[in-house]
Amino acid sequence: MATRKKTVAKRKGRLTVDDVREMALALPSTEERPSYGTPGFRVSDKLFARVLDDDSIVIQVDFDHREALLDSKPDMFKVTPHYQDWPMVIVRLKTVNRRLLEVLLKEAWRRCASAKVLKAEEPAAAAPKRAVKKAAARKRSV
Repeated sequence: MATRKKTVAKRKGRLTVDDVREMALALPSTEERPSYGTPGFRVSDKLFARVLDDDSIVIQVDFDHREALLDSKPDMFKVTPHYQDWPMVIVRLKTVNRRLLEVLLKEAWRRCASAKVLKAEEPAAAAPKRAVKKAAARKRSV
């Protein structure tokens, strides 16, 4: 029976706390540590995301981006009076899609990562792939 509930939740696209954990911990140098009694995700000892409850998380964003998110998708994002003065936005897991959440987590991670962590990630992400040159075909003389 539990499998059926999980399948139904996935079919509707609802993300879970386990999905958030998987996405956050996939980011380099990320640690999970409790924050106010719920799982928190940190890089360079800075909190970039935290679980509020089974239905929502809070992610660090800059204030301008937060306003744009709130204006464009009020069913997905909200801010309570507690977070009004902090660069954070509450994300409702039942309405956000996986790709958007991955992007938001990555942006939050970048905002909090130290220069050393960012530099360590830079070569892998920014290194251009070398093109393999083919040798010119030789003409055969008959």
